[in-house]
Amino acid sequence: MDPDTFSRRTMLALSTIGLAGCSSPDEPSDPPTDSPSPGGAGYDPSLEHDETAWDGYDPEWSAPTDAAEPDLSVEVLAETLEIPWDLSFADNGELFLTQRTGQVLRYADGEVTSLFEPANVIDAGSVEPGSDESSWFVDGGEGGTMGVEVHPNYPDVPLLYVCYTADIGEEEQELVVRVAAFDPESERPAEPANVLLEAPAREGTRANIHNGGRVRFGPANYLWVTTGDAGDGELAADPSSLAGKIHRLTPTGEGAPENESGGDPRVFTLGHRNPQGISWLPDATPIENEHGTGPDELNALEVGTNYGWPEAASAEEYPDTDYRPPVASSQVEGATWAPSGSTFYRGDAAPTLSNRLLVGCLVHQRLKAFTLTPPDGEPPALGETGVRHDADWLDDASTVTSHDLLVNELGRVRHVEEGPDGALYAITSNRDGRAKDPFPRERDDVLVRITES
Repeated sequence: MDPDTFSRRTMLALSTIGLAGCSSPDEPSDPPTDSPSPGGAGYDPSLEHDETAWDGYDPEWSAPTDAAEPDLSVEVLAETLEIPWDLSFADNGELFLTQRTGQVLRYADGEVTSLFEPANVIDAGSVEPGSDESSWFVDGGEGGTMGVEVHPNYPDVPLLYVCYTADIGEEEQELVVRVAAFDPESERPAEPANVLLEAPAREGTRANIHNGGRVRFGPANYLWVTTGDAGDGELAADPSSLAGKIHRLTPTGEGAPENESGGDPRVFTLGHRNPQGISWLPDATPIENEHGTGPDELNALEVGTNYGWPEAASAEEYPDTDYRPPVASSQVEGATWAPSGSTFYRGDAAPTLSNRLLVGCLVHQRLKAFTLTPPDGEPPALGETGVRHDADWLDDASTVTSHDLLVNELGRVRHVEEGPDGALYAITSNRDGRAKDPFPRERDDVLVRITES
């Protein structure tokens, strides 16, 4: 392979980007013992925790009954990004993105600028735009700068919560998945204002895989974090480990008082392999999606519950166990989704998709629309691409129906998010060495805006 195939160059269609910059990974980091304003900056990051005050709260919601197969229009907003991983909107319309190569970016008024690169983030690589080279592992494995979430009171509380793979070793590489709050307007934006969590990123000599990485504020203003098993499934089953878990934290890093995993107070659920997406139904039920060892999963989360990994992952393994099965599984479709970022869409720019869970798929190279119909509801029509996930072994909390969108039009879709204008915004991951022809294209990776035609 040409040594120049992997680089850290970033070119954007809208502007030029410039770059800015413990505990053992075998042991969970200690939760914060107090909750001052990070950095003593004079703002208070604390929030009220009442899910019924959430703007989207609707315990009587109903799911749509038509097929989720609209004609969609795609507008490219930015080109030649370098493996973007997440995006998050502030209430004032600013859009923040991450790239696995290290950077946290801002998109505003049609321009993209670089804000900072977290200190100690690993040096991840990317494939050149249009390259026909491929490698299952670019430099940095599956890590780098991943999730980003804006504090709900931004810019009064000017914090971005970022999940990234950090090297905390002094002489030898020692990797952790770190979640930290950053103030991009501070004099040292690359330095964390507060470190909330550190989980294992790699066990022993294993490759750096299964980092999880999503961070999202939920309906009750808790910060939710997904962490992978770091390539060691036994960590996912261990309630004292922070790997292979869904975490629910206060904005300053303490565990939510209602958490009850029997282990670390920040853990909400356990038994997850590589969870990369989380969103909420209108009744505030958290829905998580994760990469399986074969079948991929969509799970309805309940505090303190074990979702089976590494003991159960399929129709053959869940029955007759105490593990909670998924509400939907790619095993039903006979496919591999590699589901990543997700959003429960409530907007009006793509009305056919409203009240459905939209998930970006990597290996599957498409968007998937999941309709989660309550037990007493009528499932949607199947249309041309619909599949009903109603096998006896699945969780019956919802009847799930999946439909396919934008098949092989964008390539590997890393995340999709609803914008303040009601449109959908998505990012691709075609320069990570894993895309299938004809990707990556010369314009990859891209940020796009999606509406119904």
